[in-house]
Amino acid sequence: MNVMQAARRSALAALGASTVLVGSGCSGQAATSPKMAPITPAANDSLRAAITLPSGFTIQYFARGLAGVRFLAVASDGSVYASLPRSGQVVRLVDTNGDGAADQQQVVLSGLDRPHGLAFHGGWLYIAGGTGVWRVHLKGDGTANGAPEKIVSYDGSGNHWTRSIVFGADSNMYIAIGSTCNLCVETDTMRAAVTQYDANGGHGRRYAFGLRNAVGIELNPVTKAIWVSQNERDNITPNHEDLPPDELNILKDGGDFGWPYCYTLHAAPVPNPEYNDAARCAPTVPAALEIQAHSAPLGMTFLNRATKFPAAYQGDLLMALHGSWNRTVPTGAKVIRVHIASNLPTSYEDFATGWQLPDGSRWGRPVDVQVTSDGAVLISDDVGGAIYRVSH
Repeated sequence: MNVMQAARRSALAALGASTVLVGSGCSGQAATSPKMAPITPAANDSLRAAITLPSGFTIQYFARGLAGVRFLAVASDGSVYASLPRSGQVVRLVDTNGDGAADQQQVVLSGLDRPHGLAFHGGWLYIAGGTGVWRVHLKGDGTANGAPEKIVSYDGSGNHWTRSIVFGADSNMYIAIGSTCNLCVETDTMRAAVTQYDANGGHGRRYAFGLRNAVGIELNPVTKAIWVSQNERDNITPNHEDLPPDELNILKDGGDFGWPYCYTLHAAPVPNPEYNDAARCAPTVPAALEIQAHSAPLGMTFLNRATKFPAAYQGDLLMALHGSWNRTVPTGAKVIRVHIASNLPTSYEDFATGWQLPDGSRWGRPVDVQVTSDGAVLISDDVGGAIYRVSH
């Protein structure tokens, strides 16, 4: 073990974190109510020793003790809502004294089926869960005003249980629902697709398809196009470790993005060997950006409102990579910066690393990134059970 590795291990010991073997799943019973874990100066010092950021950036805990925390949404009053799918809860976190850490926490909703994606629209909080979308009015204190109303129902079986939500510039609701399988022809047109509804859950129709598991979903603030991060297939032969690339896609109404018949490589469609149908692949939409295979890209955010970042960042995007489970040399478990030029993604580079150690073990896995009301960035971590705040 070299000096850097020893320092990282020491920092993790101070954090009270235990490393997690790559490929191990989440387990354990859901907590009835998450409790806020203390955030001390020593904990933040250890975190900063563990995480590598570009020069001038700093990281601190925003909240701890949130087992399995996944997606985030920032309300107009600056409070942060977080989904806890394993416990069926949505919690509200508030930083009342402006020190960058939440000092109030309350459960807003409970008893939901795997709540995941969150969005605010028209005075409602919308929650995309395993088998449907709920919405609820919020009171002045940010808690639910009555029971949530289920406005959309869909299949929750099979693989890829996460559901993500965004509202378009047209005020319609867009829901990403992953496939039931690694590679198959779906009979349900809502699977492996993004579906459009009105804000009341009516007039549902398939908007884009051929998307194996589009988890991150965001509205481009300039073009108003919907961008999604996509987890591509596993177990391709002969190079299952490095093929096919994961994807960042820009959706088009009616667009076919290829899965299960093909994937994108070097900006061109390549038939999957199980189907080997080049003609079927020819009209599909290639990925806007290819990402290292099995990185598991999840939540992302455009940085146009990230005023606590340098101006050069504010035209770009940050994306959480949850990390691989089936590579000999693990990858991911980090946050990347996607460079954007002429409203298109052009390349990416590491932004925040350190959750994965040199031996491949992990003490955290980033899930979502969101810009706060004061222009910093939050990163959720479902293995570490924490939300971090990054600023420059």
